[in-house]
Amino acid sequence: MPELLVTALLAPSRLTLKLLRALMWSLVFSAALVAAAVYSCIALTHVLCRPRRGCCGRPRCVFPACLSDPSLGEHDFLTLQSSGLRLHYVSAGRGNGPLMLFLHGFPENWFSWRYQLREFQSRFHVVAVDMRGYWPSDAPRDVDCYTTDLLMVDIQDVILGLGYSKCVLVGHDWGGLLAWNFSIYYPALVERLVVASAAPMSVYQDYSLRHISQLFRSHYMFLFQLPWLPEKLLSMSDFQILKTTFTHSKTGIPRVTLHELEAFLYSFTQDGGLVGPLNYYRNIFRNLPLEPQELSTRTLLLWGEKDTYLEPGLVGAVGSRFVPGRLEAHILPDVGHWVPQSNPEEMHQYMWAFLQDLLD
Repeated sequence: MPELLVTALLAPSRLTLKLLRALMWSLVFSAALVAAAVYSCIALTHVLCRPRRGCCGRPRCVFPACLSDPSLGEHDFLTLQSSGLRLHYVSAGRGNGPLMLFLHGFPENWFSWRYQLREFQSRFHVVAVDMRGYWPSDAPRDVDCYTTDLLMVDIQDVILGLGYSKCVLVGHDWGGLLAWNFSIYYPALVERLVVASAAPMSVYQDYSLRHISQLFRSHYMFLFQLPWLPEKLLSMSDFQILKTTFTHSKTGIPRVTLHELEAFLYSFTQDGGLVGPLNYYRNIFRNLPLEPQELSTRTLLLWGEKDTYLEPGLVGAVGSRFVPGRLEAHILPDVGHWVPQSNPEEMHQYMWAFLQDLLD
């Protein structure tokens, strides 16, 4: 009888939650259709302006030489204990100090950490991975293979598989979001956390509900909820939308060279190269709504004042969730989204100061 009473009392709450989730998904897919219409116009415009490129992306057959630069480290693969997947990584400085593990964002790969690999290999064992789904790491096609829980287990397996019990974890964009989550659920494995241009998902959720302008900045993630169409649109006119993301004079990576651009595009031009990365986004709404989480790992947060995709107000929202004295945050003036590549010297200066006591 008590169980029936409890069930009856909880029924309205469960129904309300189901209705809220149904409303959320209806809004998400409505926004996805609007975003699809906008991006379809953009992609078709690129095709009409550059008709010789055609509607499909051109697979790259020549491996970019800068990806083999020996000064960045040695290439290897690690088989993950939990999943059996093989992840590609670049490593330098083994034996020189603690593990410093780098997690990249989208649309990037391990090469986005080239400046940091050179800078910190003298005092750390630096490792930059190609995340699950990013060529040449294994890339299962099923959306369910890219849940946040599975991606966090990947990070755990990398740390332990490399022979360490903890690390300095560094993330940007999607890599930063995963680094936040990992520091919450696996705190014993994170000695220090360094994040550029990313907020914890629960903070992003609450902030976006109060600041709708942030959802407009993140409009692309609604497009990515749809099957197959985003892959098609991003590849049209030889991946022009991705090219523009990297090279735009105001929102792209400053001073990016043609060779560096090809280093990022190469993996996405391979067969199915966009499916895995976009599946990250197709899982992003599955666990909403999220409960507020207290943050306690010692963290350095770097943020571009002119980030196109994320509002500076998120920095204050992150700080409000922290145990006092555990967060060091800096908003970099006149800096955009791509902090590790656009302003490596500033990032390195802050990181050395933040990590100095680990090396004394």
